[in-house]
Formats: sequence, structure tokens, C-alpha cells
Amino acid sequence: MIKITFMGAGSTIFARNVLGDCMCTPVLQDAKIALYDIDSERLSDSELILNAINKNINQGRSEITTYLGIENRKEALRDATFVVNAIQVGGYDPCTIIDFDVPKKYGLKQTIADTLGIGGIMRGLRTIPVLEEFARDMEEVCPNAYFLNYTNPMAILTGYLQRYSSIKTIGLCHSVQVCSETLLKGLDMEDQLEGRTELIAGINHMAWLLKIKDRDGNDLYPKIRERALEKNRREKHKDMVRYEYIQHLGYYCTESSEHNAEYNPLFIKSNYPDMIEEFQIPLDEYPRRCIKQIKGWEDEKASIINKGEITHTRSLEYASYIMEAIVTNVPYKIGASVLNHGLIENLPADACVEVPCLVDGSGITPCLVGRIPTQLAAMNMTNINPQLLTIEAAHDRDISKIYQAAMLDPHTSAELNIKDIRAMVDELIDAHGDYMKMYR
Repeated sequence: MIKITFMGAGSTIFARNVLGDCMCTPVLQDAKIALYDIDSERLSDSELILNAINKNINQGRSEITTYLGIENRKEALRDATFVVNAIQVGGYDPCTIIDFDVPKKYGLKQTIADTLGIGGIMRGLRTIPVLEEFARDMEEVCPNAYFLNYTNPMAILTGYLQRYSSIKTIGLCHSVQVCSETLLKGLDMEDQLEGRTELIAGINHMAWLLKIKDRDGNDLYPKIRERALEKNRREKHKDMVRYEYIQHLGYYCTESSEHNAEYNPLFIKSNYPDMIEEFQIPLDEYPRRCIKQIKGWEDEKASIINKGEITHTRSLEYASYIMEAIVTNVPYKIGASVLNHGLIENLPADACVEVPCLVDGSGITPCLVGRIPTQLAAMNMTNINPQLLTIEAAHDRDISKIYQAAMLDPHTSAELNIKDIRAMVDELIDAHGDYMKMYR
């Protein structure tokens, strides 16, 4: 019997997508599903919506069980075949608010703050101790399970577990699947979607579309570069940062412009405030999304309670396809975050990189990429440096390495001096209270 455990099942919309996908997959339709969370209301919401999907599209074949609280975590994990992780330690209130409000006092502006920057560093540090507990439990009650991590900061969390636990951990994101499609549609090149081939590699949220060819094997990049340059000159649009990457680095990047605006020192600059408007950078975007999602869920929940007609079609999320490939031994290709170990030759061996992987009955096998263009590796390294230091800070419970991670973060170090960086780190650790008590 296949068992799928969803950690952080109170992330209702995401749990609906991933587990709904499983219910749309014949080989997974009879799986046992364990929903785990520490928030009883959110867990109840997810149980409600997933039972409705199970009834409406799966004839009730999945056995869905809920597990509330730390004391029930081992039972949720016991004998799991696959564990999907989507926790958010500290939630929107208080932790996300703190991650934005404290840096603002020091003049540091952010857009998303969940992957890198001082917000991403703090999120990683407060999440790793929880994932350590997950890993210990899994090593005891489901040592052979696959841990499919969707929680950000992806490279920090996934890289930590891959280095310091025996659990079979893979990092999954949404951006690889839609990267080239988004680019081609944005440049009015939809006619090239069918039959295209591509190669994507780098790090999570900053992996590079290294190759893209049409159905006949012709390189699409010359036309892409020409059109991207012209579009940025002609109009304002939401993907201007990544089009600047194409112009100046030569390649497109997997994750959105609002994310990438804060992964480097080039766009959010207090000395050049006009750049925010020039490149359409949505400061404080993540808090706005959180508020919108909270309100949207209340409306959706009311609809489900009133009618119970919710349905689902299989999405592009990798999780169900990975499970299907492992169970059926029918190969499937994904892009995922793994320890480097020479896969990208000009990035460090202990970096967590995002590369093509083959999934089949033998598991998840990363593919050799080789060298990537030097300028792309250099951009990745500016992010890998604080990622590795954050991982070491969490493992060693060493606050000096937290300071160093913040000092080497490209956006933070471009805006603040060392004195203010250290003061900001101290204030953030204090403001997060018990979530960060292990680092005091």
C-alpha cells in the first residue's frame, strides 16, 4: 500500500494541488493519505477540501487521515512511501511581517524574501530545526521514504537535509516547468512551443535556460535576445529584470523578475530609487500575496461548504509524476534541487544545484551538466555563498556565521554596512523569539 504524508497540510491550496494530482493518477488513486499540521483550523480546512475532491473525482478511494500536533507527527510519517513538505514556520503573522518590517528600519527593501536576502536567511534558520525533527522521525519510522521538499528557501533547506540526514531528499519548485513557456509567450513566440527542446541548470530560482531549440533543432536564442531587448525598450512589463539578464548575461532565468530583483545588487538600490519604477519591481509583494490568499481561501472555503462541488485536473507540479515514475518504473524527466557533486563543474561540490534528473523505479538520478557559462556561474555563486553559510550557521548554531551570511548576501551588502547588518541580524533574531532561540 502506498502512503503519502503531507507535512504542512494547512497549506490548503498547495495540498489540494499536489494531492488532487495524486487522485488523478491511476497508480496513486488508492493511496493512503496522511495530513499533518500543527494548526487545527487549517488542518480541518484541508481535510474538508480533500475529502470533497476524493469524493468527486476519485470515488472516495483514497483513505484520508489527519494528524494534529507534534505528538502525532511520528504516526503521520509511519510507513510513508512519500513525504511532501510544505511547511511555513512562523507563518505570515508574525514571522513574514517581521522579515519585512525589521529590515525596512535599516533601509533594506525586499520583494518576496523567502529564498535569499535577509528574509530568506531568517526563514531558513527558523525552518531547519523543524526539518531536523522531521528527519529524525523519518529515520525511525519511514527510513526509505522519499522526502519531496517544496518549502523555501529551497537550496538552504534541501541542501541542509542532503548534507546532514540520511533521508532521500529532493527539492522541487514550480518555475522549471513554466520557464520557457513563459518566455516564449511573453515574446509572442507561441508558435515555437510545440516540439521545443531545452536544457535548464543552475540553482533554485536562479537556474538558467541554457539551450532552447525549435522542433527542427534550430537555436531560438538569437530571436529571443532580439525580441527581449526590443520589448524592454518599447514597454513596461512585469518581466523586465529577467529580460535584462538576457541582454547583459545572455540567458533567461527560471524564476520571476520580482524574485530575481532581490537576488543581486543591481536593481533595488537606494541611490537609484527611479529603478523601482523603471524595472517594475513590486516591493513588499509577498505580504500583499499573503493577505490576498488568506481572503481568497475564506471565499473558496465558503463555496465548498455551500456546494461541495470542487473538482481537480492534474497540474504541472512534479510530485505526482515522481511518485508515478517510481511506482511504475516508467521514466520521467524533472528539474530538481540536489547536491552538486560535480554535476555543474564550475560550482562547488557542496552547493545545492537545480539540474535535470531522471526518475524511475530505481529512484531519482541527477544528470551531468558540465560547465555553465562563467558569468552565470558567477551570478549563482553570489547566492551560493550565503546559502552555504546559512546551512553551516544552522548546523553549528553559530551566530557568527549568520552575520557572515548576511554580510555576503548580494543585496544586503550592497545597501548596508557591517555595523548595521549585525544590528539588523540581532534585532531579527530577538523579534522572532522562540523560533530563533537556538541561535542566541
